[in-house]
Amino acid sequence: MDIKTKLAELGYKLPLAPAPAANYVPYVMSGNQLFVSGQIPFIDGKPAHQGRAGDDYSVQQAQEAAQICALNILAQVNAAVDGDWLRVKKCVKLGGFVSCTADFTDQPLVINAASDLIVNVMGEAGKHARFAVGAANLPLGVVVEIDAIFEIAG
Repeated sequence: MDIKTKLAELGYKLPLAPAPAANYVPYVMSGNQLFVSGQIPFIDGKPAHQGRAGDDYSVQQAQEAAQICALNILAQVNAAVDGDWLRVKKCVKLGGFVSCTADFTDQPLVINAASDLIVNVMGEAGKHARFAVGAANLPLGVVVEIDAIFEIAG
């Protein structure tokens, strides 16, 4: 699959893989699984979309942040496979965290934006298991953080 072409068709550009924000690695390969660390909406190396859903952000605005997280996940996968997407078999799971007010209950709608992007780019191979939960706060004050697991060919 030509990830950059597919993203361009959808109106997106694959960003450079963001550097870790603390003491961890951006991804770990273990056997045939690639674990991508939580990605936040970094744009050009800086956190964006800082605040909480239900207070500072609407569902639609938080979805924009989730899409940026998904693009950053794809950038990490691209780095992990050295651009060889033929090695990427499947997106297995996404885990989504939404910084939100106590009464905000649309976390699944927010994370759907990331799920939709992954599926639109990868097709059937992008269909994944998932969770979407609320959090009082997230790193660097961002509204969304998403991690991922992918199956990789040996």
